[in-house]
Amino acid sequence: MTIEIRVPQLPESVSDASIAAWVVKVGDSVTEDQNILELETDKVVLEVPAPASGVILELSVEEGDTVLAGDLLGKIDETATAAPAAEATAEASAPASGDAANASPSVRKTMAENDISGSDVAGSGKNGRILKGDVENHLQKPAAAAAPAKTAPKIETMLNTEGREERRVPMTRLRAKIAERLLDAQQTAAILTTFNEVDLTEVMRLRKKYQDRFTKVHDIKLGFMSFFIKAATEALKRYPEVNAKIDDGDIIYQGFYDIGVAVSSERGLVVPIIRNTDGMGNADIEKAIADYATRARSGHLELNELTGGTFSITNGGTFGSMLSTPILNPPQSAILGMHNIQQRPMAINGQVEIRPMMYLALSYDHRLIDGQAAVSFLVKIKELLEDPAILFLEL
Repeated sequence: MTIEIRVPQLPESVSDASIAAWVVKVGDSVTEDQNILELETDKVVLEVPAPASGVILELSVEEGDTVLAGDLLGKIDETATAAPAAEATAEASAPASGDAANASPSVRKTMAENDISGSDVAGSGKNGRILKGDVENHLQKPAAAAAPAKTAPKIETMLNTEGREERRVPMTRLRAKIAERLLDAQQTAAILTTFNEVDLTEVMRLRKKYQDRFTKVHDIKLGFMSFFIKAATEALKRYPEVNAKIDDGDIIYQGFYDIGVAVSSERGLVVPIIRNTDGMGNADIEKAIADYATRARSGHLELNELTGGTFSITNGGTFGSMLSTPILNPPQSAILGMHNIQQRPMAINGQVEIRPMMYLALSYDHRLIDGQAAVSFLVKIKELLEDPAILFLEL
């Protein structure tokens, strides 16, 4: 019996996907629910499982092709016999061979870009899993020991009109979607940005005083982001228009607080959502951020973790940014930009003191949020961070 492999149902926010990589080829034996294909959307890489056990009979699309939900991807011959049970058992008990399928999507992508097969790399992970470090070590081998890398498909090297070399590389779907959304945000919203600065003396004092106990109790370090998310959540409660959105001429006031945190990955910037932050403690927030960051780098974020959100925070200070004007993440109406912490001289009660200062930027949609509300919102965040007791006592 022939079983069709089709594109799974995609969420409403995702219109199509592209074929990132086939893990199998025609003639390969597969088992039901085995990962056979990676689909790349504008948000994440999805793994497509085999709908049945059998042998790959046909692959209907090639890597790079664009597909829609329900499109035919290939066929499986369910009646074809895979490896005999005895052989299958023996194979299952044997250590992994270093096959490319035994690696994360991001590692497989790196291997494909450098024309590295699974047999070329000895996996050092559990059950022979190929890790990022294994691939990096392989690439650092002398040229004589490694096969010469081939030029990646669809990448053109050419000379411009001045005779200088240029490379033309297709945009990834994620990068193209980011460009589309940012352009759309600037064309459809009246974006303004207001600035302030915050003295992080008290936050840094609390982190230094309680870091060891916090880490021991919660098994996670106490970072800055959880303070900012808690402060932003409290400020959103007091200025509900900042947590609202415009929908077809109406204003929707959202009675929940789902905050997106911008995370950098190899594929570009993604913004996973930490939901119901009003009911979370610092430890819960820090664990959620760490989990998202790890899975963003390995390409294992799920679509529902990247959709929705009522407000966003981006930390350019991680890369050394001093000041920026962040762009809205539609349909959200505001985004907070954090920046680099710098020791600066400040006038404190008539005396000059050196304080850890950070510039803050709030970009907002002026169609919905008035300047006074935006400035007051940012001032409230400043107050809550400069005196965290107000934050924890809910004053």
